[in-house]
Amino acid sequence: MPGKLLLKKYANRRLYDTEQSRYITLSELSEIVKEGRQVQVLDAKSKEDVTAFILTQIIVEQARNKNTLLPVPLLHLVIQYGENILNEFFDNYLEATIRNYLYYRKAYDDQFKKWLDMGADLSGLATQNLPPFTPLKPFLDLFSDSAKEKTPDD
Repeated sequence: MPGKLLLKKYANRRLYDTEQSRYITLSELSEIVKEGRQVQVLDAKSKEDVTAFILTQIIVEQARNKNTLLPVPLLHLVIQYGENILNEFFDNYLEATIRNYLYYRKAYDDQFKKWLDMGADLSGLATQNLPPFTPLKPFLDLFSDSAKEKTPDD
């Protein structure tokens, strides 16, 4: 995957993709990030790095569409204790927590897939190597046509 994608943000809120030489929407930028691409957004006039602001804007837009971003009690705590506690949490814990979650989720998904694959393999072996388990067969044979032919009344 190529290096970091450089975007320029203009005063009219438009984002310019310097790689493809075209304007893109926040939705398109969201898809680029979802594909794993790193981006940097610079204000076209001041050259200030506004990446965090633009990425936050994407998250807020998505939250507005779903009518939720964070649980209300958490939002109350953030407002109550101010941005210092939030900055400390984001700087020290959030990224590591999310990375660990993604790592362990992938590990569990991989292990579960292995179990499913192993289970599928074992079920195939069971039908090949083991005789069918039919505990009621002798009882059901009493009612079959071949059993009726061998009745003592004949």
